[in-house]
Amino acid sequence: MAGLSLLFESFAYRRGVPTDADFVFDARVLPNPHWDAELRPLSGRDARVRDYLDAQPEVALYASQVAGFLDTWLPKLRNETRAYVTVAFGCTGGGKHRSVYLAERLTGHAREQGWEQVATYHREQD
Repeated sequence: MAGLSLLFESFAYRRGVPTDADFVFDARVLPNPHWDAELRPLSGRDARVRDYLDAQPEVALYASQVAGFLDTWLPKLRNETRAYVTVAFGCTGGGKHRSVYLAERLTGHAREQGWEQVATYHREQD
């Protein structure tokens, strides 16, 4: 889907909400890999963290509901002559597990839906 650039961003709430975010989703309600000592040093880009979060039913529900919301409303923004939309996911601590995982997962979903101009930015990691 041409005509609208999408940016999926992860962040840590302790450093503030990104000022350029059009949509902000709070991942602090989801299970936190930080509390598993083996997962703590990893990020949401690592397979072991992804596997952990993929195994949590509430994470699947959350991601599905956010995807449904975006699938419904992003095309309407494209029709309003918007050039770009930033979708941000926040969590606690270092902003490296849940928020990174969700930004990556929804980036993949957007590409699967046919969005052509899609990027990911991990504010606390990049």
